[in-house]
Amino acid sequence: MEFASKGYLLLLLLLIPYLLWYFLYRRKGEPTMRLSDTHAYEYAPMSLRVRLMHLPMLLRCLAYALLVICLARPQSHNAWTTRETEGIDIMMCMDISYSMLSEDVAPNRLEVAKDVAAEFISDRPNDNIGLTIFAGEAFTQCPMTTDHASLLNLMQNVNANLVMSGLIQDGTAIGMGLANSISRLKDAKVKSKVIILLTDGSNNVGDISPMTAAQMAKTFGIRVYTIGLGTNQVTRVPIIINGQKQYTQQQGEIDYKTLKDIAQTTNGNFYRAESRAELSQIYHDIDQLEKTKLSTSTYSKMYDIYQPFAIAALVSLFLSIFLSLTVFRRIP
Repeated sequence: MEFASKGYLLLLLLLIPYLLWYFLYRRKGEPTMRLSDTHAYEYAPMSLRVRLMHLPMLLRCLAYALLVICLARPQSHNAWTTRETEGIDIMMCMDISYSMLSEDVAPNRLEVAKDVAAEFISDRPNDNIGLTIFAGEAFTQCPMTTDHASLLNLMQNVNANLVMSGLIQDGTAIGMGLANSISRLKDAKVKSKVIILLTDGSNNVGDISPMTAAQMAKTFGIRVYTIGLGTNQVTRVPIIINGQKQYTQQQGEIDYKTLKDIAQTTNGNFYRAESRAELSQIYHDIDQLEKTKLSTSTYSKMYDIYQPFAIAALVSLFLSIFLSLTVFRRIP
């Protein structure tokens, strides 16, 4: 806890002369009674009321001290906090090409990939995770971050509309997607750097071949876990014609060999998933990765916290007045 106006705390020194006056001079002005002999009171037990006769004074002192603290404006602690956690750096590289709308994995491959990836991210709160998406081109949807709420929000916005609307080229540029992820990880100072590459096709566009990108990953000490989602069978893919949803048949073309070679080159693993359950199990297996130290910084806004002190001061003051007028009332 910090104080915005520390100078007001000097007012607490005024309690010293008040206590001296109370115990040294105040008694001289109190009414007295003369008795011929006080021997009868020598062994009389002291009542609780007598033992607590100074309680109203202590409550007044407490109320005064709390009011001074309120004037000093107590505030929350440091705005920035840094903590060491266990985690790794992970880039998720996800295919969003038109074929990812195939419905052989209900409701479609892309939605299943997003949902299972979101569960994986939620289960690893300490990891630095980012997201690259690719079709015929690749770009970073979210740079590496420990703010997983923002990452999940950006992931939910991922869809194939960029391809269907023609904003980016359709196709499967595995090498480009992998190279984009590598560019985000290559300068990381952590022990473990991982890319999780998920696709349902074979590389058919792009300026960088998948194996060239795999060699780049190996050079920078990045392991690549590859996932082939879907089957090589004919699948149903939705298309929009004149504003109406229709379906076309498309032959699956997952290049398992290339995905295996990428994983083998980078000391990663290759996985094949034909259902949501299999994909969930794959992410569970990847969840067993080693961990290393990761430093994170958190920002919290400064705010005043005088309210509890003000309430306690009012309670102490009213209690002091109540006790002085009732239990500890003096006559005359």
